Amino acid sequence: METPSYIKALLIPNGKKPAGRKVWSIDLETVWLPFFTATNVVGDTRIPAEALGAPLRLAYDTDGSVKFSKTGRPITKVVKEIADSVRMVRDNFTAGLLAYANGVITDNAEGYKAQVEVARKAGEPILTKDKENLQQAMLKAMEAAAEAEPEGKVAVAA
Repeated sequence: METPSYIKALLIPNGKKPAGRKVWSIDLETVWLPFFTATNVVGDTRIPAEALGAPLRLAYDTDGSVKFSKTGRPITKVVKEIADSVRMVRDNFTAGLLAYANGVITDNAEGYKAQVEVARKAGEPILTKDKENLQQAMLKAMEAAAEAEPEGKVAVAA
């Protein structure tokens, strides 16, 4: 069987795309807005048109003034109706993943347990090596810090 071209296209690096506003790490403009517009069309959601038309809003302080970040840029936030809908999708997605895993565990507990053990054993040497590398790095950092201190002075943590 030959791999369809659209599948091959998914596996080819295509460079860096312009970054848009992300909601749950998914682009607002190119994914969430078309998705929620479509769900409104078929009647699965009732997100207000103004939320879809102006999904990013200025953030305001409690006194009503525009909020600015420490860099001096105005802060924008995703309108509540869209943020709430994305949260619901995320919660439902997570519940679906957990339900699937639970179904596999229920139907094939021994197979699941065996897979967990295989993964644990496969990960053990990696964790051991990482622990050793971390200990070596910490020892080198402590030695470098000790060498940097003038004779007779002890570093005191504030």
